[in-house]
Amino acid sequence: MALVVERLQRSFGSVPAVRDVGFTVESGTTFGLLGPNGAGKTTTMRMILGILVPDGGSIRWAGVEPSAKTRRRFGYLPEERGLYGAMRVREQIAYFGRLHGMAPAAAGDGARQWIEELGLEELAERPCSELSKGNQQKVQVACAAVHAPELLILDEPFSGLDPQNAAAVYAQLEKLRARGTTLVLSSHQMWQLETLCQSFCIIAAGETRATGTLAELRATWPTRTVTVEPPSDAVRALLLGVPGARELPSLNGELRAEIPASTDLAPLLRELVAVSPVTRFERFEPSLEQIYLRAIGAN
Repeated sequence: MALVVERLQRSFGSVPAVRDVGFTVESGTTFGLLGPNGAGKTTTMRMILGILVPDGGSIRWAGVEPSAKTRRRFGYLPEERGLYGAMRVREQIAYFGRLHGMAPAAAGDGARQWIEELGLEELAERPCSELSKGNQQKVQVACAAVHAPELLILDEPFSGLDPQNAAAVYAQLEKLRARGTTLVLSSHQMWQLETLCQSFCIIAAGETRATGTLAELRATWPTRTVTVEPPSDAVRALLLGVPGARELPSLNGELRAEIPASTDLAPLLRELVAVSPVTRFERFEPSLEQIYLRAIGAN
């Protein structure tokens, strides 16, 4: 395991921002840190980076508390813009590389590579203040990752990006992970994190509410949604006769119902086919967004 956070705490005056947050991120994986606004995500990330000092708990990287030297090998994309507006794109990326200890030639090569991979060639010599919000975000991603960090923490990396540019950033994050970088992402774009991350931590009110892989989180979900077509009266009576079942609104004329996750579907399907022709029978797993909303108490 690469990053271990245990019982992290941090207050600002009398206001507790992080009360009890803990999670483990395996080396070379992508990890999703989720929570509503004010949950303590940014404070947690800044404590990992050493920007803030915890009031309690511990942070270990590769088994030891990270030092200032170790943290130079980390990368950070803050949610707020942090670019120098008058500095040109190419020199900006190279500058951030040098801040992380890269030699001038290596920083220049790294800037050139990121400019090519993010499609910024035509903007490379323009001041960052002249760029659109989406292109500024791509430059910020390059600045955070140009030094090939061991750990890269990204706060809302897809903010301001249209679908095409979001896909370009997504592809680069996948490349970084494949090269061994450990990624910690915070985003409200649940559908992107669901496919990008191998595991998750959901926090609310400064406390951990759920952790695990998507499969592990789904295993705690008490129900499943099933869809049956065509929706005959006999099929409806049989399906809604399952203990704990309830009908859900139809989306396209099909029969939808929520049933306990423990329901054995094989005998249920045999019974449905026996009473009426069935052309479609499908079970749906809960989405990351559904799990998230339940974990924070929003539904």
